[in-house]
Amino acid sequence: MYDTIELAEKTQEIVSSGEKRKYYRFRPAPYYGGIATADCVGCCLRCLFCWSWHVIGQPEKTGRFYSPEEVAQNLTSMARKKGFDQVRISGNEPTIHRSHLLEVLDCIPEDIRFILETNGILIGHDRSYAKELSRFPNLQVRVSLKGACAEEFTRLTAASPEGFSYQLKALEHLLKAGVECFPAVVTDFSSRQSIRGLREELKAIRPDFESFEGEELILYPFVSENIQKAGLPFRESTA
Repeated sequence: MYDTIELAEKTQEIVSSGEKRKYYRFRPAPYYGGIATADCVGCCLRCLFCWSWHVIGQPEKTGRFYSPEEVAQNLTSMARKKGFDQVRISGNEPTIHRSHLLEVLDCIPEDIRFILETNGILIGHDRSYAKELSRFPNLQVRVSLKGACAEEFTRLTAASPEGFSYQLKALEHLLKAGVECFPAVVTDFSSRQSIRGLREELKAIRPDFESFEGEELILYPFVSENIQKAGLPFRESTA
């Protein structure tokens, strides 16, 4: 079992150089109706179902360093070329290297929506992160919860269960800071009872969060192998 905050700090040392951060590709994607995507390197979780496992497991060997200006320019240029009005950072965990992310956001034109896909742990750990994000009117944050309760979170990530509470706190901090946000949940390994419990917890944070987005897993062969090795009870999400 590992501490998510400690792993985030160690990972940042590997994937950052000054204000630069490692990325391994830039690509157009069909999600959200079409979006320009920058896939970053480095995460503070080790989810067994992660589709980017090959990158997360060897951040020192993957990608190259880009400045915030280069990332913003690549995303904006791709979006304009493809006729998209949305961009995102995805792949691993975008909130690692905070100042880099904030500078990227500073460089994105306000007529382009930035969707921040995050596990929320660093935002939940430090409420000032949400306050800093609140100055970007074109930002929407998607907080991806790993399981429906702390026990499931630990089973899926091998991380300390405190990480799950950080994920819920991230939603609270973002709302209090006035940042547009919504939860997505991996429920493929969840019991109906734990899902019902989570709905109640999310409803208490904001009523419409009860109807969360069910995060779809991509069952690549290596993902299926990791799931089988861990003996996880898999079922398709019914959320």
